[in-house]
Amino acid sequence: MAKANIHLVVIDPQNDFCDLPGAKLPVTGANSDMERLSKFIDRTGRKLEDIHVTLDSHRLIDIAHPAWWMDGNGNQPNPFIMISAADIEAGIWTPRNPGFRKRTLEYAHALESTASNYMIFVWPPHCLIGTWGHNVHSKLNDALQKWSDEQYAMVDYVTKGSNPWTEHYGALMAEVPDPNDPSTSLNTGFLSMLSEADIVGVAGEASSHCVLKTVQQIADHIGDAHIKKFHLLRDCMSPVPQTPGGPDFPKFAEDFFRDMKSRGMTITTSTDFLS
Repeated sequence: MAKANIHLVVIDPQNDFCDLPGAKLPVTGANSDMERLSKFIDRTGRKLEDIHVTLDSHRLIDIAHPAWWMDGNGNQPNPFIMISAADIEAGIWTPRNPGFRKRTLEYAHALESTASNYMIFVWPPHCLIGTWGHNVHSKLNDALQKWSDEQYAMVDYVTKGSNPWTEHYGALMAEVPDPNDPSTSLNTGFLSMLSEADIVGVAGEASSHCVLKTVQQIADHIGDAHIKKFHLLRDCMSPVPQTPGGPDFPKFAEDFFRDMKSRGMTITTSTDFLS
């Protein structure tokens, strides 16, 4: 019998998302998630044909970071606020570079017109290219390097988020693709690799954001016949905590699990998957 073609997708397992000292956007429970995932790879690595690791990869000057913006007094916003197209039109918030205003306003309108109906959300600067926060969690990185050596295989690293003009939660495409930047459009190569797999495990951070959006994009583009291949490792992902007065991110994650299960995916754990 031929060996099953089993892939593992690890979404944004980076220091800035882990509840570690110095992390810029820690997700409660993420450090433990990554430790469990490391043990899973050590235990089952010989069964994995391929591992894909997505990396959030930002610049400081980014439309979703405070440094992009200022109010009427020249002050940058605090993180965790939403900025609407109406706010920009009213001058409540505007790009610090006046030359960016027209394009920023066009982006805000386009974002609010998407199926997700998002507004621009201002995050703490995180996963900045070249920083410790951009690096893969150390124990997970050790497990990935060990797997690569023992299986004589290369980890497939998929970067996203380097275009400062658009938010890029999902690994397959940006929220509003930039027609001048192919990296923001649908990543058909990545999708094709996942289509060829027999089984795909999914882990990473955060279940309320980049995991949610990546898996939704996969489900929307890969075809119904492939959706049942996917297994979400619940004990290797956690949601962004709810902020006072902010969206209920943990609820987003629970709704996401229910939705993906109804579409044919399996919700499981690292101890049950491939056991």
